[in-house]
Amino acid sequence: MTDRSQITLFSGGHKGAETEFGRHAQIWGIKEVNYTFEGHTVERSQNLVVLSQEELKKGDISMEIVSKRMCRTYAKTDKIRKVIQSIFHMVNNGYQVFAIGWIQPDNTVKGGTGWGVELAKLFNRPVSVYDQDRKSWFSWKDNNWVQDTPAISDKSFAGTGTRNISNDGIQAIKDLFERSFGPAGQE
Repeated sequence: MTDRSQITLFSGGHKGAETEFGRHAQIWGIKEVNYTFEGHTVERSQNLVVLSQEELKKGDISMEIVSKRMCRTYAKTDKIRKVIQSIFHMVNNGYQVFAIGWIQPDNTVKGGTGWGVELAKLFNRPVSVYDQDRKSWFSWKDNNWVQDTPAISDKSFAGTGTRNISNDGIQAIKDLFERSFGPAGQE
């Protein structure tokens, strides 16, 4: 895929991995759309889409289903519900999903990032996670995490992940962009 002007990153603009995905998209000349909601703080405001209550409801799902799928419970359900609803828009619009975080023994991914990964699985989207402990990319294939070297190959992708991104996680994003589009600044 060579025409970067036809490619769009969908993200949330939050501190950490999402900021790094956006920063790299900008360096490589890729469009960026960041979803948020009223009262939520973002670090990256390029092409910010503030979702209305009606738009957020499109991503609504029972917290019981989320808890069961993620193998955990959530105490602050009102705020986490809005986060989960906004993640729906990222994954729904980005065909491929890339995340930075930690794959847990139950095959979920730690934190809110995990919901984006679970949605990608539910939507049968290509999904890859850079596991910061194992310092490697893994892709979900045949209901298993398989070590991989993914590349962005579609015109739309979602980039998400932990607020606590490591230097290795930042390098993994840079390497992903270089693998997908060549060195920055070259068409």
